[in-house]
Amino acid sequence: MATIGDVARVAGVSRSTASYALSGKRAISAAVRRRVEDAVRELGYTPNAGARALATSQTMVIGLLAQFLEDEFAPAMLQYMLGVSDTARELGYDILLSTEADGRNALRRMTDSRMVDGIVLLNVAEHDDRLPILRAAPQPGALVGLPADCTGVDVFDLDFEDAGRLMVDHLHRLGHRELVLVSQPEHVVERGGAYVWRLQNAAIEAARVRGISLHATFASSSQPDVARELGALLDAHPQATGLLVNNEAAAAALPTVLHARGLTAPADLSVVGRYSDEFARTFSLPYSSIESAPDRLGRMAVRELVRRIEGQAGPDEPHVVRFVSPELVDRGSTAAPREG
Repeated sequence: MATIGDVARVAGVSRSTASYALSGKRAISAAVRRRVEDAVRELGYTPNAGARALATSQTMVIGLLAQFLEDEFAPAMLQYMLGVSDTARELGYDILLSTEADGRNALRRMTDSRMVDGIVLLNVAEHDDRLPILRAAPQPGALVGLPADCTGVDVFDLDFEDAGRLMVDHLHRLGHRELVLVSQPEHVVERGGAYVWRLQNAAIEAARVRGISLHATFASSSQPDVARELGALLDAHPQATGLLVNNEAAAAALPTVLHARGLTAPADLSVVGRYSDEFARTFSLPYSSIESAPDRLGRMAVRELVRRIEGQAGPDEPHVVRFVSPELVDRGSTAAPREG
């Protein structure tokens, strides 16, 4: 089995230079880095994680805690996980993924055993019971999602309040005066999914200020329930000219629902969703949307986490709370409401 010494010999560099080229912990010229990478491929070299941990007190592993909850749309969660794992790999770290329902136990097991150098939490609840454990752990932590108390962790999230305002403002400028907002299932809010009410409350207030009638409602996260509920909403509000969708399952079901009713966007109904561009491509969604930026949020969380793991952030450096500003991706599904 090839060693780092073999890689250094084939690349014509010292062991330390080969190690730095692979870890990225020091600046190495592009030419030297290419020679080391070529040697790695030629030899089929794989770093020995156990030896590395003994030598450096680092595992080069990041723990990722995520859950596939029944009341949320699983493909949307995968987008966040991919952003975290891709960035970790780019920075030389592996991912230890836990989807265990008992997140407290999984987190305690990871941190107490020193299996990981840091933790990224997804599915963050407003009052998340994992946070006291993470704050007490020797490893740093980063969150994708905003809790009520951000003490002791770095936090990254979409600015959902601004997203709600942007959705309403966009249709208001086009002349719409009656809208329907479809949010995640209500029990997502009940278990602490603050992102739902953050967007909803901001949209309701923006509509009130602008004199818009906004019907805010919740919908299921799976078929066939969500399609049936969308149909019932359209029946209940026949005068509504715009639909705001903060529910990925509803967005995925909407093309079929509209087609079955002989409706098109924007001729009959203007539509604005909230999901990622990758999600739109995956489900062939033709609707304009607020970019939810799961890959960008994952990158931000991992890069800040690695800064703390590798000592680039001082021990007294304040933790950060950073929001991604919402951006509207125009796919042509909004227009002025049809007269009459």
